[in-house]
Amino acid sequence: MSSVAGHPEEIDLIAALRRGDEAAFLTLVRSCQSSMSRVARLFVSSDAVAEEVVQETWLAVLQGIAAFEGRSSVRSWILSIVANRARSRGQREARSAPFSSFDDAEDEPAVDPARFLPSDHPRWPGHWAAPPERWADEKLLAKETLGLMRKAIETLPPAQRQVIVLRDIEGCSAEEVCATLGVSDGNQRVLLHRARSRVRAMLEPHLGGPV
Repeated sequence: MSSVAGHPEEIDLIAALRRGDEAAFLTLVRSCQSSMSRVARLFVSSDAVAEEVVQETWLAVLQGIAAFEGRSSVRSWILSIVANRARSRGQREARSAPFSSFDDAEDEPAVDPARFLPSDHPRWPGHWAAPPERWADEKLLAKETLGLMRKAIETLPPAQRQVIVLRDIEGCSAEEVCATLGVSDGNQRVLLHRARSRVRAMLEPHLGGPV
């Protein structure tokens, strides 16, 4: 049986799961189920298919927990499994493209070039002409704003949507995102920047600021 390294706070949980402790498993389900469904939904075309992928993932978790070595957190390990299974399911059904294909106009600038001063500006070449405004927390947390933000994220190219959901909704670290999606840190940073910039641009007409 494999030992667990690197995450001592999870040793008891993993030991309980290996013993077949039902209470430990239910605790894990409660803490991860929603995130797993959201991650699966990034790659497949319906909530129903996403839930099927989640159920398959739980079976894989139970079958694989004995070999889990703790090189990542249990949560990261589970999200990697669900992402891999959902990606494969989506590709088989021809309803999602491989993550590695940087399509969907990835070469477009993340921020409208008109927001910057021209390169021949006498004092501030290339600097902001219309800098982003700092939005109040109450505006960002308003129900209407959150709804608009979700809609904005849904319009993003798949690769950008996957990264921003993992980073900004699920709270994954950059390392977790790279492991889950199989991308380099550089690609992860570029995709996150583009995604955040596009979402901000879509929210500006509602929250105020340049459009």
